[in-house]
Amino acid sequence: MKIALMDSGIGLLAAAAAMRRLRPDVDLVLSCDPDGMPWGPRTPADLTGRALGVAQAAAGHRPDALIVACNTATVHALPALRAELEPGIPVIGTVPAIKPAAAAGGRVAIWATPATTGSPYQRGLIRDFAAGARVTEVPCPGLADAVDVGDEAAVAATVAAAAALTPADVTDVVLGCTHYELVEASIRAALAERTGGGDLRFHGSAEPVAVQTLRRLGVLPEPGLPRTGTLTVLLSGQEGALPAAALGYAEGRLLAEEGAAVGR
Repeated sequence: MKIALMDSGIGLLAAAAAMRRLRPDVDLVLSCDPDGMPWGPRTPADLTGRALGVAQAAAGHRPDALIVACNTATVHALPALRAELEPGIPVIGTVPAIKPAAAAGGRVAIWATPATTGSPYQRGLIRDFAAGARVTEVPCPGLADAVDVGDEAAVAATVAAAAALTPADVTDVVLGCTHYELVEASIRAALAERTGGGDLRFHGSAEPVAVQTLRRLGVLPEPGLPRTGTLTVLLSGQEGALPAAALGYAEGRLLAEEGAAVGR
């Protein structure tokens, strides 16, 4: 079984690591776009064009499914990606975990990129799944970019800025960008300071999208299988190495253990 994941940068590491934990035998293809990142500031049409190129590069490796491991690309490009690749290759988008976050009826904060925050797509999810909850949308300009290059000082600054926009009585936090799951510990620490150390619930999408992908393929998670899966990295369509910044995160180190080359 071979599963491809796509994103502008290393935000796909969280979903790739989740898939590796669930199915150690699966071959992974990571398709990124260092020549075109970041995607967030691009127009929807431009972003869709970049996303199609990255997806087509992944499709050339004949995966059984493609995960769009990027919330912004899912918002703007998912219909085009599905029109291009399905039914031959199932395309699974990444949806912010708004529904489970709102289920308890608490105070929900959705951290997302400026391109996703306030978008009709996200507002539709809030309307459909969080009508009974108090929801605050928190834009996080620059956070995904800082995570992607492993700039710890910039991560700390952008996390602090977003934490300052988050209500102090928040109970549930949706990590609405795949990059944010890589620095969840930093976000937890910043919000614990703001909320007085309350027991916050965090909701990411990495494991749910991995589980959904396996479900679409009709197979079950089997984390006890031998770890025989391979790793292929595509950088703007060309086979390359896992970016060096990936090693700054536990998810990247997990994948690098497979012997994949790592860039400098």
